[in-house]
Amino acid sequence: MGKEMEFFIFLLEQYAAYKQTTADKVLKQWDELELTDFIYDMYELYHIERLENAFADIDRLIAEKQ
Repeated sequence: MGKEMEFFIFLLEQYAAYKQTTADKVLKQWDELELTDFIYDMYELYHIERLENAFADIDRLIAEKQ
């Protein structure tokens, strides 16, 4: 497993905890909004900043898609 996938799983699990839900539900939402690949591809930015910044960006992306 590559470092990008390891971080993506970590981010997914942490984001689910932040939202007080499960990683399965979060991934389903990201898939439905067609955000999963975009979030995965944001590795270079998300892994160097605070998780809270990544969470805020993901929240913004979700809000824009809904």
